[in-house]
Amino acid sequence: MVALVGSPQEMYPVTCASAVFGYQGPDIPHLYDFRLCAERPGPIATTMGADILVTDGLEALAEADTILIANWCPGPDISAELGDAVLAAHARGARIVGICSGIHIPASLGLLDGRTAAAHWELTGELARRYPKVRADATVLYVDHGDVATAGATATTIDLCLNQVRREHGAALAMRIGRQLAAAPHREGCQRQFPTLPTAGPLPDSLAPLLDWATANLDRRLTLEDMAAWSGTSPRTLSRHFSEQLGISPGRWLLDRRIAGARALLEETDLPVETIAQRVGLSSAVNLRRRFHNALSTTPAAYRRSFR
Repeated sequence: MVALVGSPQEMYPVTCASAVFGYQGPDIPHLYDFRLCAERPGPIATTMGADILVTDGLEALAEADTILIANWCPGPDISAELGDAVLAAHARGARIVGICSGIHIPASLGLLDGRTAAAHWELTGELARRYPKVRADATVLYVDHGDVATAGATATTIDLCLNQVRREHGAALAMRIGRQLAAAPHREGCQRQFPTLPTAGPLPDSLAPLLDWATANLDRRLTLEDMAAWSGTSPRTLSRHFSEQLGISPGRWLLDRRIAGARALLEETDLPVETIAQRVGLSSAVNLRRRFHNALSTTPAAYRRSFR
């Protein structure tokens, strides 16, 4: 993993990425190397008011499996040398990740033509003018196409990085790293960047306590009515809060958590599929297999063979 930085560099997305891909302690496998590079190595000014010293130049991109373009502060225009280095890396199979204004680099190189990209709401107008072939979406947290991924806001860097760990090494490792960082529960890219603010009345309370409770009780047959009763609201109001704050329904969120729990148990245990189905609240092996295939286009057995 190489983070491409430039002056003045916002450090939050860089430190978020290093927290996910860096050393997590002796109990968590260390499967990534993390380093910085710059088009012009040397002292790089940051928005913190202190410089960082970057010793690697664009040659580091030739060795990277993933290139994180962490909020491209120098501006939307890039040099031919930088463009050639990123295109060469992408051509040999490197993954390109643009955070916030970092989207300008893959967009300007045509890597997002005809594709949807997560974009910060302030950038959508400029992106539409500069790159009309890119479908900029300011409502979602991130969009991951595999070879190219984008996150609309710097605060979603951890979500996108954990999603990469999940894709490459399984849900269990991603969950362990997330717990180590005390990160929010796994957020799908389709969730909203920010909640819709009501025009009148109090702001809706955070859903976090309810989500924690539901995650701890996945083995139960939870319904919308159960979740609403626990949170002290009506099912209709709760559904509205989910839509406003997460952009998905309570049922969709709950199913995502059940699938994530099943993935972790398949990776870390030898439990039969029937037992796993019961533990995550999917009732039977048949139901688990159907839901699993719909979500991941594979079977629990094939998934276990890939990530055990």
